[in-house]
Amino acid sequence: MSSIGSGYDLSAGQFSPDGRVFQVEYAIKAVENSGSVIALRGKDGVVFGVEKIITSKLYEEGSNRRVHSIDTHIGAAVAGLLSDARAVINRARDESANYRDTYQVPIPLKSLTERLGKYMHYFTVYGSLRPFGVSILLGTWDETNGPKLMEIDPSGTARGFYGCAVGKGKQNAKTEIEKLDLANMTCKELVKEVAKVIYSVHDEVKDKHFELELSWIGKETGGTHQLVPQDIFNEAKTYAEEALNDSDDEDTDM
Repeated sequence: MSSIGSGYDLSAGQFSPDGRVFQVEYAIKAVENSGSVIALRGKDGVVFGVEKIITSKLYEEGSNRRVHSIDTHIGAAVAGLLSDARAVINRARDESANYRDTYQVPIPLKSLTERLGKYMHYFTVYGSLRPFGVSILLGTWDETNGPKLMEIDPSGTARGFYGCAVGKGKQNAKTEIEKLDLANMTCKELVKEVAKVIYSVHDEVKDKHFELELSWIGKETGGTHQLVPQDIFNEAKTYAEEALNDSDDEDTDM
């Protein structure tokens, strides 16, 4: 019995006969159609990188960012529908603020992930709602527990990672990330590698223009999530472009 086209994709609250929830799968597909988003966890922090696709030359640089600060001690990067991402980011900020007001301490990343995962899962079990078409990567660092990196997908499932990639270049990015010795790399080293991976997975045929976004949180920033300083950003961008050109030259020689 075929489930596709049989009406089982009309509601997020309904299973197909073979145990699938098509609305959630469609939401995951929306994430896969987004620009690539990467996060790497090193020995002294977490670095986020985003391939923000530019569909018009008239867009203002820096608008519609996909890297955000949830609280001073937690950073995030999102892939998928930008409007859905804003709603999820705002919810995460509310959860963080409520925790701080109640307990007078910053919210731990694990607690935030659990709360946000439950919220996103809520939208997958009722027919009157639809799942969020967004995956969110969350990172933090402190002196006691070191760096932490989590991902929440549209189903509300949360996972911990040393390195994570979502978006259209996910598979190629994961292949490149697996080659890195993440546990022994500093944030400054990871910034270059993140930029390199973003440039290597970018599809120049389908998406000619993109804006690179880089942010980090770790010992280098005193545990505060920040955009990567402009000098380090420029250095990483140059490193990535040179690596891409060297790769193209090798392919030409072959």
